[in-house]
Amino acid sequence: MSQDNGKSRSNAILVLGGGISGITAAVELAEMGYEVYLAEQTASLGGRVALMNKYFPKLCPPACGLEINYQRIRKAHDKIKVLTLARAVAITGRVGAFEATLEIQPRYVNQKCTACDDCTKVCPVERPSENDYGLGTTRAIYLPHAMALPMRYVIDMKTCKGKECAKCVEACQYGAIDLDMKSTRITLNVGAIVVATGWVPNDASGLANLGFGTCANVITNVMMERLAAPNGPTQGKILRPSDGKPVQTAVFVQCAGSRDENHLPYCSSVCCLASLKQAGYLREQNPESKAYVFYIDLRAGGIFEDFLTRMQNDPAIVVQKGKVAKVREDPATRDLNIEVEDILGGGKLRMRADLVVLATGMVPSVRTAPLPLQLVCDEYGFCAPDGQLPGIVPAGTAKGPTDVATAIQDATGAAIKAIQWIHSTTSTPSITA
Repeated sequence: MSQDNGKSRSNAILVLGGGISGITAAVELAEMGYEVYLAEQTASLGGRVALMNKYFPKLCPPACGLEINYQRIRKAHDKIKVLTLARAVAITGRVGAFEATLEIQPRYVNQKCTACDDCTKVCPVERPSENDYGLGTTRAIYLPHAMALPMRYVIDMKTCKGKECAKCVEACQYGAIDLDMKSTRITLNVGAIVVATGWVPNDASGLANLGFGTCANVITNVMMERLAAPNGPTQGKILRPSDGKPVQTAVFVQCAGSRDENHLPYCSSVCCLASLKQAGYLREQNPESKAYVFYIDLRAGGIFEDFLTRMQNDPAIVVQKGKVAKVREDPATRDLNIEVEDILGGGKLRMRADLVVLATGMVPSVRTAPLPLQLVCDEYGFCAPDGQLPGIVPAGTAKGPTDVATAIQDATGAAIKAIQWIHSTTSTPSITA
């Protein structure tokens, strides 16, 4: 380390966010010899990619790309320090000499955990699974997901009965459960910070006309992805939430709340392809099924044009320009009555379906969970690619809606830019508390 106005200058890099962008940036940096702190707010790395069934461009299961990267993390273990349940609470300093304070929430499960699952077998408390967006449940002690890293259980102390129960403590033969764990704080000295905090699904609760929240069989696109995933709430079977009936007819509603000044004014760019992909899931599972995709504008750029054409060539996938105006439930059958404004033909279309899937957009996490850092963001809350404070580098979907492959490419670029900042000799202003 050298000196920077009396403060130690560091070549270490902090990556905020342990999704696919953060993981990519971290392993690229570590493999180039840099010390990396990879901080993730949840109990595991993997982000939203770990919750998917398949992702573009090859329609791979997430186990494919994540396991390769996990192996890279293990090989670079002397360079990468993984910090889960970690939240940045203060960041000060300047490029080359940032001081970042992270608060580490207690997991209540220590490193002796072997993921044997004996604890969940005796836990009497169920909780809604945030990974399944309310479609499934876990016990109060649970494994974050099938591709968790670290592969270690965690306890939701908001629902756990604690020492009043302690059945998991008795069941664990390895002494891995510690109900007395406390939160801690650590301070890191780093030269640059990569912001790879990702995105959250837009809240669909305001879409009353589309039946979300009032019709059991109206779900969002991220919920549909979980239904199709083998590690999802139905073990990959696409079933109606109301009664577990296999879906025969599904309607996919594009721009659900997006490109709408009352909700989300922008286009998230990947929703059209995601819906077509999910229509393909349904057709693969049930060759007798039918899917309707109603869109305002259909977007499939670059290499994805062939995929769009292939989906449109399936006679059981109807891709039609139209705006879904209303969704209502038949109280007797729980079927859905759908009213569509036929944009090209004029008039209205009416139909029934087993399931409606709303393509809700992507919202930057920095908007819903701000960082203790002055970021330059656009009008929608996404980090601007340029103009950030020296040493601060946004990456992936923190910068804007994008697909997984593009996010990975961008994260690699962010790693290079972080290194460039570390070795910059330009005089720069510092961040104060």
